[in-house]
Amino acid sequence: MADVDDLIARIGDPGLRGHLEDAVAELRKTRSYGLVFERHIPETVRLHDHPIRRGIKVTKRSTEDKSMYIVENISGESVKVRLVRKPDGTMVNPAHEVEHLTLALDQLTAAAEFGDPVHPGLKQVDSISRGGNRPSHVVIKGENYHVLEALRFTHAGKVDCIYIDPPYNTGARDWKYDNDYVDEHDSYRHSKWLAYMERRLKIAKDLLNPDDSVMFVTIDENELHRLGLLLSQLFRTSRIQMITSAVYPKGASLGRDFARVDEQILVVYIGDAAITPEVRDMLDDRKNAAASTSVKWSSLIRGGAKGIRTDSPGAYYPVFIDPEQGTIHSFGEALPWEDDRGDIEPPDGMIAVWPPQHPSGVEGRWGIGPETARELLELGALRLGRIDVEAKRFPFSYLSSGIMKKVESGEILTLGRKPDGSLIVRYPENTKITIPKTMWKMQSHNAGEYGSKLLSAMLPGRKFPFPKSLYAVEDTLRFFLNDKPNAVVLDFFAGSGTTLHAVARLNHQDDGHRQSILVTNNEVSVSESKQLRLRGLGPGDEEWEALGIFEHITRPRVVAAVTGIASNGQPVEGDYKFVDEFPIAEGFEENVEFFALTYEDPGKVELDMAFKAIARLLWMRAGAVGPILKERSDSSGAPLPHATTNRYGILFNTDSWRSFVAQLPTSVTTVFVVTDSTTLFSQIATELPTDVEPVRLYETYLSAFAINAHG
Repeated sequence: MADVDDLIARIGDPGLRGHLEDAVAELRKTRSYGLVFERHIPETVRLHDHPIRRGIKVTKRSTEDKSMYIVENISGESVKVRLVRKPDGTMVNPAHEVEHLTLALDQLTAAAEFGDPVHPGLKQVDSISRGGNRPSHVVIKGENYHVLEALRFTHAGKVDCIYIDPPYNTGARDWKYDNDYVDEHDSYRHSKWLAYMERRLKIAKDLLNPDDSVMFVTIDENELHRLGLLLSQLFRTSRIQMITSAVYPKGASLGRDFARVDEQILVVYIGDAAITPEVRDMLDDRKNAAASTSVKWSSLIRGGAKGIRTDSPGAYYPVFIDPEQGTIHSFGEALPWEDDRGDIEPPDGMIAVWPPQHPSGVEGRWGIGPETARELLELGALRLGRIDVEAKRFPFSYLSSGIMKKVESGEILTLGRKPDGSLIVRYPENTKITIPKTMWKMQSHNAGEYGSKLLSAMLPGRKFPFPKSLYAVEDTLRFFLNDKPNAVVLDFFAGSGTTLHAVARLNHQDDGHRQSILVTNNEVSVSESKQLRLRGLGPGDEEWEALGIFEHITRPRVVAAVTGIASNGQPVEGDYKFVDEFPIAEGFEENVEFFALTYEDPGKVELDMAFKAIARLLWMRAGAVGPILKERSDSSGAPLPHATTNRYGILFNTDSWRSFVAQLPTSVTTVFVVTDSTTLFSQIATELPTDVEPVRLYETYLSAFAINAHG
């Protein structure tokens, strides 16, 4: 800037010199110090499910063309539009470059630029109910910036932990910005990445509990140092630490450079956040192995090449279970080859469960014979997990002979029995507590073994690049959530869904009620998109969307993890390892709701027709527990004065507020009051119990939910 001052001083025209001096002075006031980058690169979101109508922005379905238009008129299948952004992404000057075109309706898709107000809603896509009264995990398909904006209403200041694995920006076309892949030749590659991350991290900061929370961001050397500076600027009062974790023990080749075996985890401590010390130091795996107290239960299903009936005919027999109680009743005898298993009659009220078919297509077998099974059941060393008769899911597991010898010798402790009679067993604890180190070298963090291979077991035949080790994410979260059984965990780069899986593991270990919120788009991979485009398909087409990350990877992985059933309909093979060992096919006692972010019609908002769109947002704000209030009218169409679940209530008609307050269950934690009157809202709020949070909603519901207006 000193050079600029010298050059300005040489200008002979005093008027021009004065104007330039004033302009430079203003520029100095806004000059940034530290990490400086372009913050105004626009992002566009394509809204394939949004109807095209007059006045909205649209773009061509082709991702190569950045042209944007305003719809001026629709006539049948033809749309008259005005160009507002050129194919290269530059804005049109309406004073000099007015261009009207007529395009085919099926060539266009609705679009929103960052800075355009949108009205969000949530649409249910799928659901899993296995967790009773536990809060539901929530998985949302949508642009993560817009979802984060919506979460400002539901979770501002309520999130205990954010774990994200954002794009590493390697330059290998692994990340899109404004619908275009960013490659190594893009001169704005790093600036785009920083602009992209800053927008999202600013909102994430608002969601974190300011008194005690933590954020983890995994990254590699491509953006490590820039990310560190960005986090330092955004979280000025927070402690920030870096952990180096060995996740690729074989080494990832980088050409002529050192082979990478690690990645970094940047930890942002908010408020009083602090780690929970434990027996593992995270650096010496021998100490860590010695510290484990978990005892492995083996699946009754015999896996591997020898898991077929011909290998051990004596292990092909029925297990009779009581479907009402979900317990093992008894065991049948091994079935002779010449007999038909259809002729075997189970005891009254019982059903017969036979070994499932081997992956090769032949009949499978159990891992032990019927006599051994009877003995182990009596000892409490054979158990049945949560069953699903309709899905033919019966997760049996047992303690092997080697484990039972350690139980008998006292090397493994018996702590009692569960209600079903099965043993509660643990290795003695190593009670020496240590502070975990900032370098992690854990066998369980191997991304190939416990990321890629585990994902393949749950989603046979499907591929996802570089999934995290389940146990690496689990360990990371445990350090801060071990003493927070009701924590809320957010991951807005959900990828293959590992974070939800890890939270379910933590809940299984201590009967916690932690809840995760996952957000991902439905982007299709480079190779698949090429093949689909050759067939004339594009975003929004059913076949295209079916191969997107949400539909093809995230949702089926979460389903497989929670239910124990792989995407091919078979029980997931193998056992969990480390800390908590049991068959993967047992699944978890968790609830999950899958939603898609919707973009609502502002006209319907003004006509008071938008309640359904925000119903699930209200449910999320109230804790995502129990049923969702979806209607504001009864079955006859008459408007409801109010509606209530055991967790939250909605007052639609303020004239009936007294009866509403009088009927509130004591378990209600949140009340939504629909009124435009500040005075009336305050009056009703004072009449509510002190432990109930009152939330005001305007009568045109979604006007309270308009997001993205500030860019």
